Amino acid sequence: MTPEEILRVEHDIVLTLKNIYDPEIPVNIYDLGLIYEIDFDPEGVANIRMTLTAPNCPMADILVDDINTQVKKIAGVESVNIILTFEPPWDKSMMSEEALLELNLL
Repeated sequence: MTPEEILRVEHDIVLTLKNIYDPEIPVNIYDLGLIYEIDFDPEGVANIRMTLTAPNCPMADILVDDINTQVKKIAGVESVNIILTFEPPWDKSMMSEEALLELNLL
């Protein structure tokens, strides 16, 4: 896979993540600031390092399953590896301006 193809897939991953919403907050997980890093390798593995709004989030399994299912649909993605981390812990400052506006926090 060429560097340009890798960038295209990473872009498609971002677009896909922007269509996945936290079940408890009406904002997509990308703009919510839950995605810390996306790394797509030439072998077709999408590594997504992310967090949750709280370590004991009751919707964690559903959210991770949804990400796996949706990202695997992208052309070129063979597998998805989601790394959950709580370092740094999520807070509202990680939200995009769009998310803050959506939640009337600006």
